[in-house]
Amino acid sequence: MANLVNLESVSKSFGVRPLLDGVSLGVNEGDRIGVVGLNGGGKTTLLEVLAGVEPADDGRVSRSRDLRMAVVTQRTELPDGSTVRNAVIDPLGFDAEHEWAADARVRSILDGLGITALGLDSVVSRMSGGERRRVVLAAALIQDLELLVLDEPTNHLDVEGVRWLAEHLLARRCALVVVTHDRWFLDTVCNRTWEVVNGKVEQYEGGYADWIYARAERQRLADTLEEKRQNLARKELAWLRRGAPARTSKPRYRIEAAEALIADVPPLRDNVELLAFAKKRLGRTVIEVEDATLSIPDRVLVRDLTWRIGPGERIGLVGVNGSGKTTLLKLLAGEREPETGKRIQGSTVKIAHLSQELLDLNGSMRVLEAIEEIARRVVLGKYEMSASQLGERFGFSSQKQWTPVSDLSGGERRRLQLCRLLMAEPNVLLLDEPTNDLDIDTLQQLEDLLDSWAGTLVVISHDRYLVERVCDKVVALFGDGGLTELPGGIEEYLKRRDSMRDRESAVGASPDKAPSNAADQRAARKELARLERRLEVLHKKEAELHAALADAATDSARLLKLDAELRAVLAEESDVEAQWMAAAEAVEG
Repeated sequence: MANLVNLESVSKSFGVRPLLDGVSLGVNEGDRIGVVGLNGGGKTTLLEVLAGVEPADDGRVSRSRDLRMAVVTQRTELPDGSTVRNAVIDPLGFDAEHEWAADARVRSILDGLGITALGLDSVVSRMSGGERRRVVLAAALIQDLELLVLDEPTNHLDVEGVRWLAEHLLARRCALVVVTHDRWFLDTVCNRTWEVVNGKVEQYEGGYADWIYARAERQRLADTLEEKRQNLARKELAWLRRGAPARTSKPRYRIEAAEALIADVPPLRDNVELLAFAKKRLGRTVIEVEDATLSIPDRVLVRDLTWRIGPGERIGLVGVNGSGKTTLLKLLAGEREPETGKRIQGSTVKIAHLSQELLDLNGSMRVLEAIEEIARRVVLGKYEMSASQLGERFGFSSQKQWTPVSDLSGGERRRLQLCRLLMAEPNVLLLDEPTNDLDIDTLQQLEDLLDSWAGTLVVISHDRYLVERVCDKVVALFGDGGLTELPGGIEEYLKRRDSMRDRESAVGASPDKAPSNAADQRAARKELARLERRLEVLHKKEAELHAALADAATDSARLLKLDAELRAVLAEESDVEAQWMAAAEAVEG
């Protein structure tokens, strides 16, 4: 394979701190490289030196002649006054104004990143930061490239957008170097991993799961003093092997060695014990919404919603960008009133809400002072920690804890905000995109805390790993005014979104195909009747399984089998109900 970029003994420092120290590595055709490491450890610097955005202090960077490369970093901006059309469509050189619409690849990129919905004549400078980042990303993806260099491309994408980007990159032939903390994305897309640590770059074959195994194994063999970090890596590996079938069915590392490494790692959490403790802390009533209608100026988000969140529930809330997830979370937090209906909160409930807005703190305070302002010690599940110890868990070293708040970056302020929330020892956590600006090690620390945290949790996140690991239930906003529970989790959500798009495409392509004549009406009514009969059978089966579960309370093996059957029945019920609704609309039409 041809070499595209090569670094030989490259060093790069900012001030007295070396971020890259004698680094030698290369990017070849077909490489899809994920770059991981601690925040501030040099990941972005490595990308910028590799791409030529920043010069190296020492060493040599060589690139193949006439290399077709696009770079999207946190600093990439478009010219002032640019519209989406200027940035994305015009560089392609189409002769006619609408000629681009006939190009399936161009349309796929615009739709996949939600650019079409923004409007081609929208001025980029007037957009939100997330929208601008998507336009910059589209402008890069739309080119014919040999190498694509991306820094945190998933930060402003929803779950569906992250999946689309992964599939798009897998289908391309160009090489890729990407910094991201999205572990599902790393595992799905990358065939090599670079870890930037202490100025060096450790190289691994494979994606995220392979890197986690190799790191845990390396630490075990080296017998290092990083016992805490090693245990977190082993826990993550145990979760990957035990709880995520789609990934563990195709491991490239040695299964026997992996199993030996995690043999003594206990389950991530004891749900029964945590639920019992949560009930003691919270009582029966936590947060309830009854017959609530919630709107924004252009549409209704939910209509007549009744939602009861119980003690110890761990819920992931998903939906496309703009579906109303953040607004619904504000309703749960008591920061937004419904237009109709009511919100009820239990008397013992103590809520902590991590919003996407940053705290307005006294800039002269030190980091440790800002944490200790809430409390000096905290008990989170099985952990009792000082303010300083919790700060360390979220990436604030003992030295960093004496930094003035005014000197912190946006990501560091968000981590500080999360620390302060946890120091208050809440029993209900409402988290809106908690993974933004967290590196993988800090994410593991957060998940380890949440695994043993006895309380109620509702989390909005595009990070599939986080949702799958810390949540036991997933609910979605599909834009139909309701809240849909998804027994199949995020995979079910993505399948439903695919079905919705297929139906919309079919209606848009042939609006005259709707069942308007008598024969079509009869067929629709027949289908409706069939679905109603199937629903009756499923409801009966569900009732039988609930009764069987109650009878098998002391038989753990039978409980597991019955629980699996019940989940399958509930998933089929959900699908049949969706089909019934579509058939009912056809009959009414």
